[in-house]
Amino acid sequence: MLSFLPPQLLGTVCILLVVLNTLIWAVPVHFFALTKLLIPHKGFQAHNARYVMSMVKGWIWGVLISLKLTLKVDWDIEGVDDLTKDEWYFVNTNHQSWTDIVVLLRALATKIPFPKFFLKRELIWIPILGTAWWALDYPFMERYSKAYLANHPELRGRDLETTRIMCERYAYAPVSILNFIEGTRFTPRKREKQSSPYRHLLKPRAGGLAFAINAMNGKIRKLLDVTIYYPCDSINFWNFLCGRVSRIVVRIKEYHIPEELLRGDYVSDSGYRERFQVWVREMWQTKDGLLSSLSEQERLRGTEERRLSSS
Repeated sequence: MLSFLPPQLLGTVCILLVVLNTLIWAVPVHFFALTKLLIPHKGFQAHNARYVMSMVKGWIWGVLISLKLTLKVDWDIEGVDDLTKDEWYFVNTNHQSWTDIVVLLRALATKIPFPKFFLKRELIWIPILGTAWWALDYPFMERYSKAYLANHPELRGRDLETTRIMCERYAYAPVSILNFIEGTRFTPRKREKQSSPYRHLLKPRAGGLAFAINAMNGKIRKLLDVTIYYPCDSINFWNFLCGRVSRIVVRIKEYHIPEELLRGDYVSDSGYRERFQVWVREMWQTKDGLLSSLSEQERLRGTEERRLSSS
């Protein structure tokens, strides 16, 4: 364990280890990515995708081992005992920091199929990672402003079509599809700007989730709602790498998606849209209450630890 190092040095060591691990695994990943580009045969690409996934699992293992060697984190994770790699899942979580991705890998990487998530198209140009995401069939989405769509109406719905095409590819083998339903990272300022009715969350965006559920044509019937709570005052990825996040709480609740919501037209059917939004809002209200409960539990826990240390 290197957690005794000064925070800035510890963060630098963490980054170097993660980068080194990434470079090691980048060689085989890019070899298979090149063969995917050169050999378009579907049967070959199916085998190729399995090889790439094996490489990525090795990369994840390396990242988690690197962080275990450098950081001292008290992990409090509940709700993973009944999960299986033979099931299709939607995974939804509250979003506060890039640290959330590491937390999800730590909690779920060995419990469910490797998650796929939607990425901004600009991220494809990130060296090494962009190519790996492309090789893994991650969907890259264009994000257009309302003003831009008003001037280019022909682009409206393009992201939905991308979602449909990618979800069709995921229907033949168990997969987990990760979704940040808030659409962006939570901050108190964003919450205030939105006039969000929740204390710890932004307003949920139900449309993308509804479309993905429909695109899977009933194949995914379970949603894992992951609640991440950081007891520290300020959470960002650099603070995490510097060892300033000593404890992370994760609670996972499995929902069965209601049968009547598995298929429907979210855009044109107002009744279906309202039923779907009600389901999401109820789930979000439960999540907000859980975050309040975890906040109080951690406050009492900290008070008790300070009392014991001073006695």
